[in-house]
Amino acid sequence: MVDVVSVKEHESWKGIYVVELEDGSLRIATKNLVPGQRVYGERIFKHEGVEYREWNAYRSKLAAALLKGLAEFPVGSGDRILYLGIASGTTASHISDVIGPKGRIYGVEFAPRVMRDLLTVVRERRNIYPILGDARFPEKYRHLIEGVDGLYADVAQPEQAAIVARNARFFLRDGGYLLMAVKARSIDVTTEPSEVYKREVATLVEAGFRILDVVHLDPFDRDHAMIYARIERK
Repeated sequence: MVDVVSVKEHESWKGIYVVELEDGSLRIATKNLVPGQRVYGERIFKHEGVEYREWNAYRSKLAAALLKGLAEFPVGSGDRILYLGIASGTTASHISDVIGPKGRIYGVEFAPRVMRDLLTVVRERRNIYPILGDARFPEKYRHLIEGVDGLYADVAQPEQAAIVARNARFFLRDGGYLLMAVKARSIDVTTEPSEVYKREVATLVEAGFRILDVVHLDPFDRDHAMIYARIERK
């Protein structure tokens, strides 16, 4: 167990904590919704009877975006979120901690093998609802999801922004937020990442999103960026 000096909620990011260790280093963490559970080998800190999970920016693009200066952390307690490309649940588990037992994550994943890994996580994390499906066809899982406050996307598809826009039309409430992780090389290996990001942003704007921030994730994730936006329907 790592020796902890102090734990304080971040002054700007509600639900995220700054942990000071005995060596003077600082780490970000979330309060563990399922005490004792590690999801991806992350360190667990205990302080004054409360358990916190280190949020590793080299394993989670959202943590990387925060450490790279994302304008805002829009996720709040009780939020309902559609997560496209939830994979084995690394980032989703921290969002799960933040939204708490009254929140809900609808996690769409295409790969059955990865879904099996996710099922071991959600067995105890009751606020994550796994959906085996293809994010390109939201009409096929429309009956499983109610309107959501936020949409998180990490699907590494060439038409990712178009996929996000399609899902937003079905599920995202007016004024709802979007966090989209863009892997430039998955979209177009022949084009400079900055140009890929601009193209994805243009697609989102055309779909009614107002772009609030675009953060490059180097050195945590090379050729990745996080787009933060809100939907504004006319």
